Amino acid sequence: MLLKEKLKRNLWLSILLVLLSFKSFSQNDTINQKIVLTKPVAKLVVKDLISGDQRAEELTAVNALLKETEFKLNTQSTLVLNLQTQIKNYDQIVSELDGKFELQQKLSQDLEAALKKQRRQTTIYKIGAGVGAVATVLLLIQ
Repeated sequence: MLLKEKLKRNLWLSILLVLLSFKSFSQNDTINQKIVLTKPVAKLVVKDLISGDQRAEELTAVNALLKETEFKLNTQSTLVLNLQTQIKNYDQIVSELDGKFELQQKLSQDLEAALKKQRRQTTIYKIGAGVGAVATVLLLIQ
C-alpha cells in the first residue's frame, strides 16, 4: 500500500516538473537580449560602475586598516597590562623597602640611645676612677 502511494506521489511530482519546464512557464532568455542605452545614460552607468569599483577598493583598504588597527590595539592592551603588573610589583617593592627603612630607623634610634647610656656610664666610671685614685693617694699620703 505504501509503495503504491509513493509511486503515485512520484508520478504527480514528475508531471508537475514536466509542466513547469515548458517554455510558457520558464524564464525568458536574458543572454541574447540586448539593452540599448542612450549615450548620457551609458555615461552615468559607466560612472556608477567605476565609482562602485572604487568603493570596493576603498572598502578593502579600510578593512585592512581596521585589522591592522585592531592588531595594534591588542598589542597596546597587552603592553598596558604588562606595565600595570610592573607598577604593582614596584609598589610592593617600595612598601617592603619602606618597612625595612622604618625598622632601620628604629634600630638606629635604639643604638643611639644605647650609645648615650654607655657614654654616661663611661663618664661615671671615669669620674669614679678619678675620685678613687684621689682617695687612694690621700690615704697613702696619710
